[in-house]
Amino acid sequence: MRDQNPTFDRRRLLSGSIAAAVGGLVSAGAPPARTAQEDRRISFQRDVSVRHEVDVFVAGGGPAGVAAAVSAARQGARVFLAERNTCLGGMGTAGMLPLFMTFSDGVRVLAAGVGEEILTRLRDAGGTGPDSGLTIRAETLKRVYDELLLGADVEFTFDTSLVAVEKNAAEVTHAVLAAKSGLFAVKAGMFIDGTGDGDLAAWAGAPFEKGDENGNLMAGTLCSLWADIDWDEVYRGGRQNDESRLEDAFKDKVFTVDDRHLPGMFRVGRHVGGGNIGHTFGLDSTDERSITKALIHGRKSLLEYERYYKEYLKGFGQMELGATASQLGCRESRRIVGDYLLNLDDFKRRAVFDDEIGRYCYPVDIHAAKSDKASYEEYAKDFKNLRYGKGESYGVPYRVLTPKNLSNVLVAGRCVSSDRYIQSSIRVMPGCFITGQAAGVAAALAIEKRTDTRGFPVAELQRRLKTLGAFLPNC
Repeated sequence: MRDQNPTFDRRRLLSGSIAAAVGGLVSAGAPPARTAQEDRRISFQRDVSVRHEVDVFVAGGGPAGVAAAVSAARQGARVFLAERNTCLGGMGTAGMLPLFMTFSDGVRVLAAGVGEEILTRLRDAGGTGPDSGLTIRAETLKRVYDELLLGADVEFTFDTSLVAVEKNAAEVTHAVLAAKSGLFAVKAGMFIDGTGDGDLAAWAGAPFEKGDENGNLMAGTLCSLWADIDWDEVYRGGRQNDESRLEDAFKDKVFTVDDRHLPGMFRVGRHVGGGNIGHTFGLDSTDERSITKALIHGRKSLLEYERYYKEYLKGFGQMELGATASQLGCRESRRIVGDYLLNLDDFKRRAVFDDEIGRYCYPVDIHAAKSDKASYEEYAKDFKNLRYGKGESYGVPYRVLTPKNLSNVLVAGRCVSSDRYIQSSIRVMPGCFITGQAAGVAAALAIEKRTDTRGFPVAELQRRLKTLGAFLPNC
């Protein structure tokens, strides 16, 4: 892990060039020969200031990180959150994803507590679209998140990236951050990984899984915002399924890649649509080179989708691209291995756990890793068959938040401990609210009890979560 993301170590030499020079001065003989690979490496050291000393540090201000930070602060913990984007909210804001997935099982609100509060605030502020209470006006949601953290006295900064961690055995001691003012460190008693990719936990040494048995990962999406859509015409006589004319477009060579999965355009304003359209196949969001390639492809492919919507579907003839998201939509990367691996069998049996911290119900939604027809048909079969009826849900145990090998780190959001099937369900925003809320309360409880993430009664965590409004019918 040090090779991929070195921790700051005051004992290490300043740089490879300085190390070579010093070696030449103190050695009577020639320095040892270096391999070609060694010549392309340097040692890197900096003394950095510890700018914050807090109870709980949260890496990432997406839905999981926000829920964690607010929940911890409301338990009395001192919290600092670092967000790499220029706003909170992750995919719902910087990522321009135009809608939440389900908060409810059709009978009860499952993403209750902080998640439900966020949705209520957004609706009250006019931040959902005209036709659905689950679509998102991103600019409004940004303000809702700002106000939520400020109201909870959470300290946070934007444009601040996690770059390394320091640890002592199983305990993380510091997070190292990079911002416009330079490098600095945060010392904390508890650390919550809300990065989505499991960066903090993985860099600290937690084991993880990634992709299917062949390493294939779900395709990503660059979401977008479109103006001048005639929604009245779109809905007149019943809206066409956005995928309905794809085969015609394939025959006409509209697309460079014949991708049969088109989640679609969603109404977020009177004449505005949010596009969850197109896929970036081969994306690995833990590799900036892959992200760069995907962003370039995503922006270019939207020209083809613009032609498709204008020429093949009604109501989109005058549509105009307003913006593409600053954050690429990634559905899958690392899945941190915790004390329990939530799995497909748990989904099928509507599992109940003694240590439940929530329940959820979204279907298995594994977007294909490849654009061929067989891959799409496999996705469509799972999405149709692996879903629940009204009132059904599966339990989420606390143990999926506790990474192996680490004593004071919790994970929340799409990187919790699970197989690919459950990950494709719990990765959506309401699922992130559920796991983030639990991680925040657990971190604060551990600080209060002066113990680690496994040192307090889960019943006490559940009691506090219920006080916050969490849906926990089995405890």
